[in-house]
Amino acid sequence: MPANTNQAAASTDAHTSIAAEAETEVSAADKAKDGAEKPVQGGAQAASRVPHDLSPWSMFLAADILVKSVMIGLALASLATWTVFIAKTVEFAILRRKLKSALRKVDDVRWLSEAKLALGSRQNVLTALIDAAMHEIRMSSELPPHGVNERAASSFAEIVRAEGRRCRTGMGLLATIGSISPFVGLFGTVWGIMNSFIGISKSQTTNLAVVAPGIAEALLATAIGLVAAIPAVIIYNHFTRVTKGYMELVSRSSGATARMLSRDLDRGQSHHAPQGRGFEPIHVHEAPPMALAAE
Repeated sequence: MPANTNQAAASTDAHTSIAAEAETEVSAADKAKDGAEKPVQGGAQAASRVPHDLSPWSMFLAADILVKSVMIGLALASLATWTVFIAKTVEFAILRRKLKSALRKVDDVRWLSEAKLALGSRQNVLTALIDAAMHEIRMSSELPPHGVNERAASSFAEIVRAEGRRCRTGMGLLATIGSISPFVGLFGTVWGIMNSFIGISKSQTTNLAVVAPGIAEALLATAIGLVAAIPAVIIYNHFTRVTKGYMELVSRSSGATARMLSRDLDRGQSHHAPQGRGFEPIHVHEAPPMALAAE
């Protein structure tokens, strides 16, 4: 009897040990399963926090305050580019039309006074050149005529330079926007990506769904920078060519005025200087040639 009792006790202990080991293995498996599910759950929770609408407007609203400031600045720069484009297009269209019309009117004109009457009250660069020539003649009325052309040419050069400066108004803004906008957008991108990596370290997960929105927002800043820069460069080059063409018309106007001035001086000198005289004061004829002939 004692031997049977000992065998039964030993068998009971063995079964108990096996059951305990089985329970331990089941518990370890459950823990491993829970540990494997936690990252998945964390990733799912992180993914659930990602906005489903990744449109440009939603990315702008979700961006960092500094990235938002960069985007707003680039948007304003783009607006300024198109404003300059519209304003300069209208300006050059009006200037070219007026100057071409004025040049056609003085094609067959021989006197400065006749050209002034032909142009009337219209204000353009040709009118300014004719006024400068007539003013120089009046200022030189008591001087020899041989220096009038040089002094008038100096006045013409100042008028042409002033017209060139006026035509280039706004061009500097286009050049600035075209050159710095990509770098401003790149700054916003670098800042946004830096914030994305900081978010990775805080969330302690490498799930792409966590960092994708921040990277997309950062890249949006670069995209807006290019949208602002590319049209600015194209428009700047366009207006450079337009300005060159318009300044050729201005040069033609300066040459036409100089020729009329030279003819006026030669006619005035031959009309006023008798034989044996050195020179006579020069005058501006205030009437067209027909009126002079009638006199």
